[in-house]
Amino acid sequence: MQFFRVAGLLLVSFAIPSIAQSSLKLIPVPREVKSAAVQPLSQGVQISCGSPCAAEDQLAIDDLKSYLASQGIAVSASSPVNILVTRYGSPISRSILADASGKQGTPGPVDFPAEMKAEGYAIIPDGKGLAITAASDAGIFYAIQTVKQMFLGNGTNAVLRTATIRDWPAMRYRGLSDDLSRGPVPTFEFQKKQIRVLAAYKLNIYSPYFEHTMQYTGHPLMAPPGGTLTQAQARELVAYAAKYHITIIPEQEAFGHLHYLLDWEKYSPIAETPHGHVLAPAQPEAQKLTHDMFNELAQIFPGPFLHLGADETVELGKGQTKAAVDSQGLGQVYLDFLEKIVADLKPLNRKLLFWGDIAYKEPDLLKQVPPSFKQATIAVPWEYNPQPKGFTRYIKPFTDAGFETWVAPGINNWSRVYPNWNNGLANIQQFTLDGQKLGATGQLNTIWDDDGEALSNANWYGILFGAEAAWHQGEASIPTFQSSFGENFHGDTTGKIDQAQQEIMAAHKLLKDSPYKTDAQDLLFWQDPWNADGQRIAPQIRAILPELRLHAERALTLVAEARNANPNLRESDALDVLELGARRMDLIGLKFQISDEIAASYAHAYALQGSKKKEDREDVARELNLINGVNGRLQDMRNNYSLLRDLYEQAWLKSNRTYFLRNNLERYDFTIQMWLGRIDKMRTAQRQWANSQTVPPASDIGIPAPPAN
Repeated sequence: MQFFRVAGLLLVSFAIPSIAQSSLKLIPVPREVKSAAVQPLSQGVQISCGSPCAAEDQLAIDDLKSYLASQGIAVSASSPVNILVTRYGSPISRSILADASGKQGTPGPVDFPAEMKAEGYAIIPDGKGLAITAASDAGIFYAIQTVKQMFLGNGTNAVLRTATIRDWPAMRYRGLSDDLSRGPVPTFEFQKKQIRVLAAYKLNIYSPYFEHTMQYTGHPLMAPPGGTLTQAQARELVAYAAKYHITIIPEQEAFGHLHYLLDWEKYSPIAETPHGHVLAPAQPEAQKLTHDMFNELAQIFPGPFLHLGADETVELGKGQTKAAVDSQGLGQVYLDFLEKIVADLKPLNRKLLFWGDIAYKEPDLLKQVPPSFKQATIAVPWEYNPQPKGFTRYIKPFTDAGFETWVAPGINNWSRVYPNWNNGLANIQQFTLDGQKLGATGQLNTIWDDDGEALSNANWYGILFGAEAAWHQGEASIPTFQSSFGENFHGDTTGKIDQAQQEIMAAHKLLKDSPYKTDAQDLLFWQDPWNADGQRIAPQIRAILPELRLHAERALTLVAEARNANPNLRESDALDVLELGARRMDLIGLKFQISDEIAASYAHAYALQGSKKKEDREDVARELNLINGVNGRLQDMRNNYSLLRDLYEQAWLKSNRTYFLRNNLERYDFTIQMWLGRIDKMRTAQRQWANSQTVPPASDIGIPAPPAN
């Protein structure tokens, strides 16, 4: 790197190798970055345009000002620290950008490489602040998003960490698919927050996933009251997202995953199987449904893309279409119907995405589809777990057949007490890397809410790593991300939030590596440890329960310590959900431990009931009281589930509408009632002991036998 000073400005040529960030913890990591001075902001910061500000640039500057206000950092024209915003090609930008090949002391202008011009930017220290330049609206916006991450601290104690940066994305399309159909439906305000956060980390696609939660005037039965994105809201969201350089791609399932619609009697004739999930391709009304939905969507979402879904059509050939599948083959019937949909929607003049999980199994058929089909579509292969042999087999059938292809990893949040980042980060890293190697033009990271319990504020870690992997050229570094997230997203300089996330990862791994072989699923959280299934699971995880709980409790302690160290941590709702995840994981361990203790205590009491010794009779009463009394073990179960119920409800309402919440609260209420019922049964046993000096068999109460050891 070479530096020059002209008219008081620090000039720099960009003959810079890719240098890992040092004190800066930027997400995504820029291609080229070299840290420079740290500027104190006791007098705030000024922000200026090197030439008359374009309206688009002013929007980006206003976004920066809003962020600074949220951190208590003053914007002041008298501050000695300046953020200079200038468009590439302006006289000031040419004076800032210097060509090292020029004569010594007289550097000339240098062009951005072609790949930088669409979304790239440069940031240069100018002695007492930063100068930024870019060739596009998006480039200026992304430069400012990086600058936001270069501020550290709050108020007059804040600092600006300056650096020389040149940056541009590896993938043109970088997005998030957000499940709005499996339970939680975000509030409209939370969707706006999602847009802001996605944009802050340089994502440019937001894809809401609809099975039945989009409002269609032509099919009003679909939309559940209280759980629907209205057309007015959708239009407002499109306009809002555009200000943040985000295109919204609505995904409406057009083949499978239509169970909620096909439950209605009106739509029974077009279901492959009664009240199933999949449309019957031979039914004309099935294609009319897709025609109607997408023609409405096209009027609401003006972007260049629509998403057909068309994944997991597992019932195809099991009902109305059986004869066709038996004679033509599953792949042929599937692709034929997809071709009909694409041909029918051609007048909309949109690129149509479709999930690739069915079609990738038919590489020969993919090569035979008409060129018009390939030109009109984008294949999106998906796979959500790490693959030791990589993801080539999911991608190549489409790239070899000439399809534009995006890859779709997943954050692994579904059906878990807290997302499993062991799976999520590895999946996102390798799938995105393999996509880049094979020419994929986009990445669509995914959130799924399969059992309806997932909390949106648990997902940011995986969303941000998806942004890192899609922007980053080559393999994104998991360790670098893990050491940057806490400071970058929460403002935690202690590293404790990063450690807390890794404690949860360690707890997941402990369960996965045990004979149980499954991570911390919601099913395990709800599992009754006294029933036959619970008794089957108990010996598989008994040995790891203390360590499992210690990981969860260390996560809780670390979050508390980080909050105590900095009361101004950002994204406190996400920290609440991290704590809730740790508490749920801790209760998984506690309930199996307590169940063993109850079983052992009751067996001991039952064995002593015939004794004439006073001390034995006292032991019986003591054991029964330990099980059921003030601070009894059964009360522990009631108390913990009651507390978590309240915390869960609070967390849900921070991001979601009330729609579907009752389903999840009923699980808590049912479980609390189950333990209350056991409290009552134990109280009856205690009265029997007081009255007759006998206790009923454990089986009368439902208590399992104690573990053999």
